[in-house]
Amino acid sequence: MSESRQIEIGFQHGQGLRLRLTEDSYDELRKLLTEGSGPRWHALDAQDATVTLDLSQVVFVRLDTEPGRVGF
Repeated sequence: MSESRQIEIGFQHGQGLRLRLTEDSYDELRKLLTEGSGPRWHALDAQDATVTLDLSQVVFVRLDTEPGRVGF
């Protein structure tokens, strides 16, 4: 199983959504957004939920690159 990564998806009008995805799910989302010719709606399997996104409303995807930490 792939390692999970924390991402934030930003939408038009300022909303944001933080999810934990596998590398494969993240790569698939990036590919769909980069190509721009795929389906408008995409079911994204996150660690604790399935989220259906309207890809035409996505403004950015931010991938956390620092390892998770606890404390200060």
